[in-house]
Amino acid sequence: MALPPWPYPLWIAHRGAGKLAPENTLAAFRLGAAHGYRMYECDAKLSADGVVFLLHDTTLERTSNGHGVAGERTWTELSRLDAGGWHSRAFAGEPPATLASVARHCQANRHWLNIEIKPTPGAELETGRVVAAEAQRLWVHQPDRLPLLTSFRPESLLGAKQAAPDLPRGLLLDTLWSGWEAQAADLQVQALICNQALWDRPLVRLARAQGWRMLAYTVNDEWAAERLIDLGLDGIITDRVDLFAPVS
Repeated sequence: MALPPWPYPLWIAHRGAGKLAPENTLAAFRLGAAHGYRMYECDAKLSADGVVFLLHDTTLERTSNGHGVAGERTWTELSRLDAGGWHSRAFAGEPPATLASVARHCQANRHWLNIEIKPTPGAELETGRVVAAEAQRLWVHQPDRLPLLTSFRPESLLGAKQAAPDLPRGLLLDTLWSGWEAQAADLQVQALICNQALWDRPLVRLARAQGWRMLAYTVNDEWAAERLIDLGLDGIITDRVDLFAPVS
């Protein structure tokens, strides 16, 4: 099967440069850019008042000085948090990032973004809809750099498909659960983003037969990267922006 056009770089900085800087902050994106990366992955969810902001966890404790469920806080409350001090003193006072602020960074540098839709439990469909609609609005003037929307949650990808059907979508897989192939086909995804250990030649053949692009997370060892490149993957998501030099 002929594959659809794929504009994205091979190397993708995980959560910005989320080990060397506080993940999902503008500081992490800037550091990824400083290491030559032209595409980043981030996690997006909704505040209580519907603002799309970046955070991986459901709760605030691990990556900020906040407490409780992030999606139950308004953006005004969230914006006052320190999202950098947990990482190191050098980043103390780094604020949380909105999707809008990250979009400005990417567009100013003509970089790409992989937005993982990371809903608060119970808000899967609505989060997918709002994140996709916001992404479509933010990138309307840069159609050659459209973000890739991904999620582990099929409901969120359904919401994204309903709100912005023209934005590319990808299904994230940590295991090959029963029915995943039919779900991916129903959602009309352009890509599979799998735990690196899942990729082997039979899965590559299946993905190619379906016309799906192939990405892997989170690849931090040279031997693993070499194996995946040999399999012909289209994208490698890594924390080690200091180890892997991205190339066109």
